[in-house]
Amino acid sequence: MAAAMSGAVDLSGLKQRAEAKASSPADGAGAGAAVVTVTEENFEAQVLERSMEVPVVVALASARSEASLALQDSLARLAEHDNGTWVLAKVEVDSNIRIAQIFGVQAIPTVIAIAGGQPLTDFQGVQPEEQLRQWIDAILRAVEGKLTGPRQAAPQQAPEDPRFAAAEEALDAGDFDRAAAAYQEILNAEPANAQAKAALRQVQFYARASAIDPDAISTADADPANVAAQLAAADAEVFAQQPEAAFDRLIQTVKRTAGDDRTQVRTRLLELFELFDTAEPVVVAARRKLATALY
Repeated sequence: MAAAMSGAVDLSGLKQRAEAKASSPADGAGAGAAVVTVTEENFEAQVLERSMEVPVVVALASARSEASLALQDSLARLAEHDNGTWVLAKVEVDSNIRIAQIFGVQAIPTVIAIAGGQPLTDFQGVQPEEQLRQWIDAILRAVEGKLTGPRQAAPQQAPEDPRFAAAEEALDAGDFDRAAAAYQEILNAEPANAQAKAALRQVQFYARASAIDPDAISTADADPANVAAQLAAADAEVFAQQPEAAFDRLIQTVKRTAGDDRTQVRTRLLELFELFDTAEPVVVAARRKLATALY
């Protein structure tokens, strides 16, 4: 598995940038919604699939029956109170006849509890809220430990820092200089901002690597004594997601050089290390090899 670059932004996307989109819950229902409106279109996702996690109580009602709507309201209060330990699926039968047919509904209101994709228990007619409470509690006891549990709502993301947004906008436009300036401005105000430091390192690397000759690696292989060629080839290998090859190339160059040339190669190698998480095995191994080469 290729080592992953660390940092604030996914700069590997400069080669093929794609914005990751968080998958949204089906049919507008929140991931942990206690009450959902179910139609024929979302029945599978909101009833059958959800029932693998927690019991789903399907309450079939009609606008023509005030009693059935009142029952749905009572169940909704209980569902909200129980905070996701079960889900109330409200169904309007007049516009979702197929759902009523699936359950063989003969009267409104009808309430069916589904768990693990299968009907567990049901009742018809209006029930006082106290009896509904007892019925729900019995269902929760019956399925305890048998389902996967309530799905977790996606964590709320902190508001995007406009300074980083400006830098990302520059990256999207391929303007490395403007992106680097934006990150540098953050560091001028906050010298210890690790996110900006990592991002700036990556931008500077990509700005350098994007200008490398496509034949840099073959050129360096043909002339091992050419320090500049070795540096360019190492950049090209990292850019091609071959950090181990890049590190080995520069370590061998360290062994062959001395004085200012050796210092230049060592400095570039340390810069490349900083593009990655310090715990990456390829970085740990390369640091050991570098230490051996130097001493």
